[in-house]
Amino acid sequence: MTIKPVLVRPVPDTEPPLISAEEAYRPPPPQPYAQAALALDFTVDPEDDSARRPTLRSQLPDPRPFVAKIAQAIIEVIAAQRPAPQLIRHTSPAIYSGLARRAVVAARRQPTGPRRPAVVRRVRVCEPADGIVEACAVVVAHGRVRAIALRLEGLDGRWLVTQLSVG
Repeated sequence: MTIKPVLVRPVPDTEPPLISAEEAYRPPPPQPYAQAALALDFTVDPEDDSARRPTLRSQLPDPRPFVAKIAQAIIEVIAAQRPAPQLIRHTSPAIYSGLARRAVVAARRQPTGPRRPAVVRRVRVCEPADGIVEACAVVVAHGRVRAIALRLEGLDGRWLVTQLSVG
C-alpha cells in the first residue's frame, strides 16, 4: 500500500481589495455621450388581440338595426332577463361592468311571474364623425317607457358601445 502525498494549496483571498479614501470619492471619468436607440415597433400587430383598431364607417354594417338590438338586450340585462356576458363582445369593459352590476341587483329583487319582453319603439341615429355613432332608443319594458342613449365606435370591424345612459 502506497500513500499518496497530500497536496497543499493556499486559501484564496475572498476579501475585496481596499480602496483609499481619495479613490472612493473621486468622480468617475467622463464618458462620451451616446444616444442609444431603443428597438420599439409602433405598428399594430394583426395577431395582437389587445390592441383595438378603429374602423371606417364604410367598413361597418348599418348601425340602426344594431342599435335596436343592443338597446333591447341592455334593457333585458338590466331587468335580469338576459345574462350580462352576452353583451361583453359589444361593450367596452367599463360599460360591461356597470351592466353586470345592475343585473346582479335586479336579479335579487326580481318579481315572480311572467313578464312581457321589452319592445324597442323608436331608434334615432346620428353620425358626428367617421366610425362614430351617437344613438338613442325608446324602449317599452314592463309597463315603463325608457330612453337609452349610447355612443358606438367602430373598432375591429364591428360596433362597440363606449358610452351608455339609461333613463
